[in-house]
Amino acid sequence: SLLGVSFLNEITKEKNITQPDLVFNSLRANIINALNPESSIEEGKDGMDAVLCSFDFITNEVQFACANNPLWILRNNQWIAFKPDKFPIGLHGEIKPFTLQKIQLQKGDLIYTFTDGYADQFGGEKGKKFKYKNIQELLLNISSQSMSEQKKIMDDTIETWKGNLEQVDDILIIGIRV
Repeated sequence: SLLGVSFLNEITKEKNITQPDLVFNSLRANIINALNPESSIEEGKDGMDAVLCSFDFITNEVQFACANNPLWILRNNQWIAFKPDKFPIGLHGEIKPFTLQKIQLQKGDLIYTFTDGYADQFGGEKGKKFKYKNIQELLLNISSQSMSEQKKIMDDTIETWKGNLEQVDDILIIGIRV
């Protein structure tokens, strides 16, 4: 994570690369060189899952790249789900370039990006995972609330779900209302 943040700053500030897919391609090369200088898959597959967005507030367009994590937009109570590239930012099998995706935003759109921690959290009566479908349902049900109220509801929901079980992974959900 620390390497990733350092490299992101170098790529975006010093090299002035801001197109999300190009940032991820450069970030991957830096991470591979730092963690796997011999490029040997047997030595490890360290990497990151992420979504990177670039907003144009004049045209209301968002460009983004997704590494193993999707991006969701809730528009008029309907989900628009953008599939991720199925590889991390790091060493993983065949090296393919990341895909640049774009969408024209509309007033009222809700954009969500997240780690897998919320969906993968064990809990409930049967000790099962929360799952992405339940996240979508919850977000849809609370979408009319302010973003700060949504955060509170999401926090309360996962704490109740988890109960006395340990948190299994990092949990991050970013929500933006256009």
